[in-house]
Amino acid sequence: MADRERRRVLAEFLRSRRERISPETAGLPTGPRRRTPGLRREEVAALSGVSVTWYTWMEQARDITVSRQVVESLARVLRLSPAEARHLAALAGHAPPGPAPVPDGGPALQRLVDALDPHPAYAVAPNWDLLAWNRAEAGLIGDPAGWADPVPNLLRRVFTHPPVRTLLVDWPDQARTLLEQYRAHADRHPGHAAFEELTAELCARSEEFRGWWGRHDVAEFRPTRRRFAHPRLGLLTFDYVKLAAVDAPGVTVVSCLPSDEGTAARLPELTRGP
Repeated sequence: MADRERRRVLAEFLRSRRERISPETAGLPTGPRRRTPGLRREEVAALSGVSVTWYTWMEQARDITVSRQVVESLARVLRLSPAEARHLAALAGHAPPGPAPVPDGGPALQRLVDALDPHPAYAVAPNWDLLAWNRAEAGLIGDPAGWADPVPNLLRRVFTHPPVRTLLVDWPDQARTLLEQYRAHADRHPGHAAFEELTAELCARSEEFRGWWGRHDVAEFRPTRRRFAHPRLGLLTFDYVKLAAVDAPGVTVVSCLPSDEGTAARLPELTRGP
């Protein structure tokens, strides 16, 4: 079942990338009126050096082996970003899918994020379940212990809790980036309940999530700067850094470093509660 689901995700990803490439971008003449957006299957096949039948089988999720050479050729023709190319390789079976979500990060992770106070920090699973957080993080986003979720989940909070849209400056950009990072993990674990159930819930509850999910965009984490319109402390700006927890595969620790003197000066206030 997992292999069949992986082939289905691969087919959908290829189709979504093919449909966004215009003939002009690929160096092809526009020709007569086209019935489908983007490139045709036969055009992708010709540009990639594979037969139309072979490429069609890939988009039909047939049980075939896709060579690394074909993956690299497709990534070139479809103008994939480095993150998308690595994602394609993983879906085609040429890269490890990465660890599945873990139910518990362990007490050591909680001690680690506690030690990072007054810098906000948290530990998160690949499906964005929050496994540990410190007082500063609770002061920044609200204490996850008080959320209604059985297991606090950062992605669910971002897409279904209206006050977060005010808290996060440029909410659409930040929310979409989180979704794309989540999708990269979810696509590599087809059929896994931790992803399937959360995805179905968010597609039902959030119009934005549903629309962006249909685009099949993926992204990898990179150091980034995020701004918060904190209701008590005003504008706070942080640079996010991610660390892998070697003794807890699949878990990452994210630390928020103040990016300006004003934010640094107000850090102690985050740990003092509302």
